[in-house]
Amino acid sequence: MKSQKKYPGLIVVISSPSGTGKTTICHRMLKRHSDFTFSVSATTRPPRKNEKNGSDYYFLTDGQFDRLKRKNEFAEWANVFGFRYGTLKSDINKALRYDKVLLCDVDIQGGMSIKKKFKDAVSIFIIPPSLTELKKRLFKRRTESPGQKELRLKTALDELRYWKYYDYVVLNDDLKAAAEEVDMIITSERMKTNRLANGRYWSRTQGRLLGLGGT
Repeated sequence: MKSQKKYPGLIVVISSPSGTGKTTICHRMLKRHSDFTFSVSATTRPPRKNEKNGSDYYFLTDGQFDRLKRKNEFAEWANVFGFRYGTLKSDINKALRYDKVLLCDVDIQGGMSIKKKFKDAVSIFIIPPSLTELKKRLFKRRTESPGQKELRLKTALDELRYWKYYDYVVLNDDLKAAAEEVDMIITSERMKTNRLANGRYWSRTQGRLLGLGGT
């Protein structure tokens, strides 16, 4: 396999309750792999400190979001804590066209919508090590009221019930180990025979050897 140079593109949905580490894991994947890219979500939420438009999110007005929705530009969209978030179809199609791994850091509703529309997408659910740790991560934001924190906790506990609808589940007890597991899942999925059945992923010689008529 050392002589194989290309791997197929892949949509990877990574979901978890808020504060469980999915975004940090995604950023670790991006640092490791030059052919990985991040799906930048569009949102009507105002930017937080140090967040950049086009890098962290596409920050849109309600009117801009509505126009994209009417044009059917979203692969999925959802209301989350009073704001709308959406994944652009153009990002997905571009990643697959150029054989990139597109990391979709989305909530449960968005993840299941993408999986429904893109059957070959791989879905990974990240879970916290304990309820105590989940509360610790959720409640560290000092800008939120006690009521907002309790709402986030309730939402997180409700979302945890959906882990069984995902292809894989990864325990984030140790960030480095969890990132390694996610990396292995993605590598294995890209090497599945059904994904490599296209001759363009092999040299001409390899393609003939495998009966694919390599290009």
